[in-house]
Amino acid sequence: MKKAITLTFFCLALTIASYSQSLQNKNEQQSNAEKFSETSGTLIQKEFIDIGTIGSTKIQVAVFTDVISGKKSSAVRFEKSAYSSLGSDTKVGVLDADELDGLIKSLKIISDKVFPTIATNYTEVSFVSRGGLSAGCFWGKDKKWSTYIKVEKYDGDSYQFFSKKDDFDNFITYLEKAKTQMI
Repeated sequence: MKKAITLTFFCLALTIASYSQSLQNKNEQQSNAEKFSETSGTLIQKEFIDIGTIGSTKIQVAVFTDVISGKKSSAVRFEKSAYSSLGSDTKVGVLDADELDGLIKSLKIISDKVFPTIATNYTEVSFVSRGGLSAGCFWGKDKKWSTYIKVEKYDGDSYQFFSKKDDFDNFITYLEKAKTQMI
């Protein structure tokens, strides 16, 4: 009986520790804009400016305003619709304003320097934001570069693959447009 109780408490402790670590990882994966918009003791106004859509991913500029202090923060927001046999879900990722130039520069380098190459092995090239959003390309079994954006770090359903080179170019154009809408 004592072994069963000890085992139960041990399992409970592991579960709590695992859950605590999960919450800590989620907080570490938040963008600065998300942290700003979730600050306790504030009155936050959220404005979403539509930029464009690629596939099932909507791109917006999110402007967060603390109505009490007047402070503002902005970010690029990606909203991906995901469908499965169990139903639909919406995946959301946020890229801080100070990371936008890095993403645009990375995508242009991919376009100019990576796409012209031929890889001999499976190869990935990616940009990762502090909030966990990633974008890049990979050399696949079909012997060509495939491009993507992944809205949520730990969610395989949050991938948006670009089916055409035009989609990749439009993605860069949308990001440049978003940059003009940032505060």
